[in-house]
Amino acid sequence: AGIKTGLGRIGWHTFRHSYSTMLRALKVDVKVQQELLRHADIRTTLNIYTQAVPEALRTANSKVVQMVLPERKTA
Repeated sequence: AGIKTGLGRIGWHTFRHSYSTMLRALKVDVKVQQELLRHADIRTTLNIYTQAVPEALRTANSKVVQMVLPERKTA
């Protein structure tokens, strides 16, 4: 299917990476995520299988900006 659409070869690990990333985006506890993927070491789950999603990156960045540069209230 991936080759027909021009994406190249898509293996099972591609789906596992996507699944892990989606679980993280849904804010599923990392320990639950590790167990669902059946990883012995949580570092495998977090460092290899999980990617940061753009929306989560933007949200995190916005929160830091709001902390550093809070909006001033005008009277």
